Amino acid sequence: MATSLSPLPPSHQSILPAKAGQKRKRATSAAALDHILPTPQPQHPYLSGNFAPIYQTLPLTPCTYIGQIPKELAGGEYVRNGSNPVTNDDLGRDAHWFDGDGMLSGVSFREHSETGEIIPEFVNAFVQTDLYRSAITSPRLKTPILPSIATLVNPLASFIRITLAIFRTLLLVLLSNLPGSRQAIKKISVANTNVVYHDGRALATCESGPPMRIQLPGLETVGWYDGTSAEGEPAKERQAASAATDGKVLGGDSGGLLGFMREWTTAHPRVDPATNEMIMFHSCFAPPYVQYSVVPPAGPTSSSNIDSEKSAYSTLLPSKRIINAAVPGVKSAKMMHDFGVSALHTIIMDLPLSLDPTNQLRGAPPVSYDPSQPARFGVFPRHSPQSVKWFETDAACIFHTANSWDVRQAQWERRETQQRRRQLRLTEQVQERTMDEWSLSDNNSTVSGEVVEVNMLACRLTSATLVFAAGNIAPPVVKRNTRVATVAKRKRMPFFSKYDDTIEEVVVDEQHDKVRMDDESTAPLLHRSSSLPELEATTSLVPYSSSGASAEDEGEECRLYLYSFSLSTGQITQQYALTALPFEFPAVAPKKAMHPARFVYGCSTTTAASFSAALGKATKIDALVKIDARILVRRGRANPPRGVTGCVDTRSMREVLQSQKEAEAGTQTAEKEPISVFTMPDGWFAQEMRFVPSQNPSSRSYQMESNDDDYEDDGYLLFYAFDESQLLPSGDVPSDTAPAAHDASFPPLPSAAASPDLLSSPAATSPHRAHSELWVLSARDMKTLIARVRLPQRVPYGLHGAWFGKEEVDSQRGVESFRIAIDDARRVDDEKSWMGEAWSMVRASVEEMLG
Repeated sequence: MATSLSPLPPSHQSILPAKAGQKRKRATSAAALDHILPTPQPQHPYLSGNFAPIYQTLPLTPCTYIGQIPKELAGGEYVRNGSNPVTNDDLGRDAHWFDGDGMLSGVSFREHSETGEIIPEFVNAFVQTDLYRSAITSPRLKTPILPSIATLVNPLASFIRITLAIFRTLLLVLLSNLPGSRQAIKKISVANTNVVYHDGRALATCESGPPMRIQLPGLETVGWYDGTSAEGEPAKERQAASAATDGKVLGGDSGGLLGFMREWTTAHPRVDPATNEMIMFHSCFAPPYVQYSVVPPAGPTSSSNIDSEKSAYSTLLPSKRIINAAVPGVKSAKMMHDFGVSALHTIIMDLPLSLDPTNQLRGAPPVSYDPSQPARFGVFPRHSPQSVKWFETDAACIFHTANSWDVRQAQWERRETQQRRRQLRLTEQVQERTMDEWSLSDNNSTVSGEVVEVNMLACRLTSATLVFAAGNIAPPVVKRNTRVATVAKRKRMPFFSKYDDTIEEVVVDEQHDKVRMDDESTAPLLHRSSSLPELEATTSLVPYSSSGASAEDEGEECRLYLYSFSLSTGQITQQYALTALPFEFPAVAPKKAMHPARFVYGCSTTTAASFSAALGKATKIDALVKIDARILVRRGRANPPRGVTGCVDTRSMREVLQSQKEAEAGTQTAEKEPISVFTMPDGWFAQEMRFVPSQNPSSRSYQMESNDDDYEDDGYLLFYAFDESQLLPSGDVPSDTAPAAHDASFPPLPSAAASPDLLSSPAATSPHRAHSELWVLSARDMKTLIARVRLPQRVPYGLHGAWFGKEEVDSQRGVESFRIAIDDARRVDDEKSWMGEAWSMVRASVEEMLG
């Protein structure tokens, strides 16, 4: 007999069953249940809100939009990768932002064949990796197959706990390779980090395995890419590719476990737009710890892809295939995520962030940061890793580089000669044109000689706090043993916080026991309030210790940083930040990735609280920054800041926004502003952006020469945006399977003009599913929002994306078969016999035991 239950009063709603990961006090009697509340458990910041995974996947689905879709987007597709754990039952487990199965979220811009209208279409799909396919056919598992990075980096995790987590993974991998498994785990990559395009293939990447080919625009999974071809490509083409390359594939000639590790490939391979070579490195636990590969295109590079600026490099760099060549000089296993690649050189970063299971034998977690060790940079010609030159400086962490470029002898001599003349003139106003790599191009007949300097712009962090914060772990307190120590400094701030570098410092060079003092040296789619955020400006003094600087000295910084490596002297001649603003996820115009880019775009925050690394909080992007690197590098060379800790533009975010406001009001000086900031409306947060160049014939950008970069920023920035007012009062997202709102209009942005025919908004507690948007922003002025595309569902905050133009989408290689999703209910042949039935029961018991 059914009984009806009356709704619980609000005061008793909390006695409903606790969510996964919550703990409940044990009741002493049935009556006590009316008064016992669940023990409050904070939600994991990277498993809640818009960080929470989404399980609904959609085929190409037309989207509504407002504004105007630029014609340059027609036929292309924007795709962003990110972690999305499919096994997510235990919300109280260790979890990290970098964990989880790869999920691709894309917006394709289909051009109507008759009307010419550009129709944006959203699509998302899991990358069909071995781990994903094994997980969805093992419903008894409550946690992901791989141990969380949070477990591996946690300094409080015991040796036994880490060992058991690794042993569990090994056992599950072994189990997947036994009879009765629907998917054997041969590779442990989740392919959740990045997407790139090379030689007719779109590739999803992650450094724990080889790239995985995907197909545009539907984001189907083709198969693992081995450096010659991908699984799922026509058999004849695969055989021909293997014969043409003597069968050399990623991983080299090594077999077994060693070969398995050798095929681990950086999540950030670089593709040279001039030669169409893909440059990669591979790091693992066994010596040689770093190997290097260069994969040229299978066919001749299209001349249409090589502009006059870069044609010289295509002749200087004849195609040469390199697979798993050792990079000498790396003495231990490291966590390596990115590297630098110029037109002629490669820069490997050997930083003091180890990734070594044997660390446990020394009482440290597998992932450990040691600030007492130097940061090392190995620079070598692209096709000669054996000729590496190593440079050392103070400890740092670098996860992303913006771009790298070479300086030739003639460029360097003219630059240095002019700089000396200007220094001798002292206060005399110099009107002559600056002579440097931005004004002297390589196709200029007056520029000659060998490369004498290699430069790199990178996002430099002063510690590994990001690695811990992304796992909701308090970073360990460590002492820095650096050559640079400071006396007075701002108090330590969390990752992506506000910075102010105006306090004079005493710098100690411990190598020479000398102390020196530094010399005093908007658019119709978007409306926002003009008020500036109030930022904290508290000062704290740090005691000086002659034995070395403390971890407090530089504070928690993440800044766009210049490294200049002199190949002739073997010294780092320039090393300082260009701006004091927090800066990550950099992007440049694709044609400038291996040349001196004038403009660098990146993500930042307007408030310290937004990107706090404190426990229970997560990094969020509410500001997009455009930096004129040419101006700031020239300023730095003319008046060099102090080494390592110095900064060219020391303004805080508040000061930059104030200058921007004054410039818009016409009250600022005529001096060129090197920094532009696009601030997100209140409650909105962005994700990484990608630059798409304009092809407007009325612009000079499409035919500009390398020494005319005034139009380099003529293009668009594409990124996903999410309005957190859609979150429930608990901070959770509404159900992703809830019906879409009947009103498909756009939510208004704060301070938007009342225009009922343009904008409307559902209530914050709407039962409808949450939605994300794709925004198209003018890279030229960093304030004109050109279009807003409303997506049929939300896109969780993720990692890296890429823009694939129409030519790339149309020129993809053929596909014979896809990796299709495995039906959970399908039985394999081995399960049909009585022995198969018995073994299936054993497997089920083991999986349930392992959780």
